[in-house]
Amino acid sequence: MPQIIETVVYPIGELCDSAKHAARAWYRQHCMDHAWYDFVYEDFKTICSILGIALRTSPARLVGGATRDLPHIYFRGFWSQGDGACFEGTYSYARGAAASIRIHAPLDTRLHAIADSLQAVQRRNFYQCHARIEHRDRYYHEYSMAISAERDSATWQPMTADAEDTIAEALRDLARWLYRQLESEYWHQTSDEAVDEMLAMNDHTFTADGERFG
Repeated sequence: MPQIIETVVYPIGELCDSAKHAARAWYRQHCMDHAWYDFVYEDFKTICSILGIALRTSPARLVGGATRDLPHIYFRGFWSQGDGACFEGTYSYARGAAASIRIHAPLDTRLHAIADSLQAVQRRNFYQCHARIEHRDRYYHEYSMAISAERDSATWQPMTADAEDTIAEALRDLARWLYRQLESEYWHQTSDEAVDEMLAMNDHTFTADGERFG
């Protein structure tokens, strides 16, 4: 015969500490498969546009048949020594980038330094340098980007001796910056406070030992 079994369930705020730990672990394992990094990606795309970087994109099919261009941004983290971020695209001089980046991110001195470095090397080369950025590895970090630079000179003037290395280091520093932003956002979204807020907002309930109910 069928039986009715009653189960007492609790919201996250009414669990004991050990049960809260189990409930949070469930959320981190099963509810972080969404694109939690979208905000970081959107900001990075804006920053790349300011600096003169055109990110490579590929079309992705959405529900309903429409398509969306996804940027070639890759990362792996945030637990191993070899974790990092990288991207693909092209770089060329963007007029006013050093001033524009300070308007976009007035307190971010690392971005200011990247823009200043690119500005300086372009000035030494009459603003004629451009570069290609490609991912060349099975890992994702700044050194998995192959960066090749050239100079478009009508008189066939070569780049200054430091140009390619300077551009490559600035772009790799940008990849390091991106990884730090992703890491910060991930730990923010998976903090105890943020997880508790999401569990409460979505009315998740748990048994007394922290097992998800329903």
